Amino acid sequence: MRTTGINHIALVCRDMQETVKFYTEVLDMPLIKTIALPDGGQHFFFDAGGAAVAFFWWPETPAAAPGIASVRKFPQDSKSAVGSMNHLAFDVPEGELSACLKRLEAAGVDHMPIVVNHDDSASGVAAEMHNGVFVRSVYFTDPNGIMLEFAANTRELGPADVKHAPMGATVEV
Repeated sequence: MRTTGINHIALVCRDMQETVKFYTEVLDMPLIKTIALPDGGQHFFFDAGGAAVAFFWWPETPAAAPGIASVRKFPQDSKSAVGSMNHLAFDVPEGELSACLKRLEAAGVDHMPIVVNHDDSASGVAAEMHNGVFVRSVYFTDPNGIMLEFAANTRELGPADVKHAPMGATVEV
C-alpha cells in the first residue's frame, strides 16, 4: 500500500458561517463542497491547494476543551492531548511569508508577530536566518481556536535529518 498524499483533514467548528468567512476571505481558500448531514449538521470542504480542509458543524456541538483538544493560544499552549491535533500547517513559498503576516494583520487575526526560523539548535528556533534553518513559519489561530501555520521549507529534508530515536510512553531515568 502507498498513499499519494493527504486528501483532507476534517475538523469541528463552532460556527460554520464564521468559519466559511475566515477560510474563504482571509485564507483565500475556495469553498468546494457542502453537505447537509441527516442529523441537522453540516460538512464543508475548502481547497487548500491540492488537499482539502473540511469542517463539521452541528447545532449542539460540545464546547471547546482547551488543554484537552487542540484549541490553543500560541505560544503559551505548546502541548495538546493524546489523540488531538496539535496544529495544521499550510505549505507556502518562503517569499510569501511576509505577505502572509500582512494579510493576517489586516484581517485582525491573532498571530505571532514574526516569522519563526526553526533550526536544530537547543531552543529549536533562531533569531536570524542561517544555513541550519530548515523551515520558516507564521503561526495563527482560526475563529475556532485551531492553531494554524504557514510553513515554508528552506531545503529538502531527508535521511540525514533523522537524528533521534523515538521515546516510549514511560522513560526510565
